[in-house]
Amino acid sequence: MDGRRIVLDPGHNGANARHPEIINRLVEAGGFKKPCNTTGTSTNAGYAEHAFTYDVAVRAAGILRGLGATVTLTRPDDKGVGPCVDRRARIANSRRAEVVVSIHADGASARARGFHVIEPALAPDKGNRRILTSSDGLARALRASFSSVTGLPRATYPGGIREPGLARRSDLAGLNLARQPAAMIECGNMRNSTDARFLSSGSGRGKVARAVAEGVLAYLGAER
Repeated sequence: MDGRRIVLDPGHNGANARHPEIINRLVEAGGFKKPCNTTGTSTNAGYAEHAFTYDVAVRAAGILRGLGATVTLTRPDDKGVGPCVDRRARIANSRRAEVVVSIHADGASARARGFHVIEPALAPDKGNRRILTSSDGLARALRASFSSVTGLPRATYPGGIREPGLARRSDLAGLNLARQPAAMIECGNMRNSTDARFLSSGSGRGKVARAVAEGVLAYLGAER
């Protein structure tokens, strides 16, 4: 893994809710415009998605750095605002990342369970055409590692679903603006009580981080 370049993108940020004037500003999203960022969701008990994603990203980065990889996070802490979604994509593109993984958790109906991985569809501006095949490989590697490491079910409820646990979308700026292999993981549904207990626990986040790292390793191994 020495020298392999990986970008982990923990969704949202801790101060987003206090700065709507920043996060509601429209930015380029790959042929259309979207808000700079959002506040994210939370469990019913108040555990915030932004805290979850940052914790998982730090844990996964530690695993990958321990194996010799060069890992960049798109934000340095959980106290700031943004970065905007277009800036997050530029960070990954400027690092010439071999892998970009955006980490999120869903806020769907309380009855819905499970994780899903989102791969890019062709963006409206067609700028991500070159990475569609490689991103599909990354998404499938992440789906396999999540199933085996976390034991969470593969979700079937989301929009854009292709197969259980795998969706394809063209409305997400990070995937539209990516010029390196990229995928987004919704690590579970924070509004579902069973998923929420898992995602809120330190042991659960440890498993999620290991699943991210193992998915990245599996993809990079296949790409050698």
